[in-house]
Amino acid sequence: RQQCDERPMTTPLLISDLKADEGFRARAYPDPLTGAEPWTCGYGSTGPDIGPDTVMTEPQAAERLQVRVDSLTVSLGSTLPWWDAISGLRQDVLVNMAYNMGLNGLLAFHNTLSMIQQGHYVSASVAMLESRWAKQVPARANRLAQQMKTGVHA
Repeated sequence: RQQCDERPMTTPLLISDLKADEGFRARAYPDPLTGAEPWTCGYGSTGPDIGPDTVMTEPQAAERLQVRVDSLTVSLGSTLPWWDAISGLRQDVLVNMAYNMGLNGLLAFHNTLSMIQQGHYVSASVAMLESRWAKQVPARANRLAQQMKTGVHA
């Protein structure tokens, strides 16, 4: 568990899980859902500095991944008042989801987040799997829902 520092307590497994879920691409590619913007490079990085000609090394991509994870973790810790009450592995699930669909995308899961807040992890995992997000990334969603349900790394 974290001591009194600014970083909430995700686990060391989060970065390797995200690397596996996102995969590394050195050359930018168009968004799979739109076939155009946003352009993506590295480990799922997007932004105004990434376009069709962007090329990234693995160390550059890993650094961007860590910076984004740190930012999302801090944002979730300040947005969800109950964040510190859930386990690090369940925090990992929420950071992973936010990394995949953006912070606002995750925060739109009102019912799921309410279930997590109340400790209803089985119901939350079912709701995760019934979402449009789960249809877009089924393997990732199944693994993360299992981890949310059990609190065990999946």
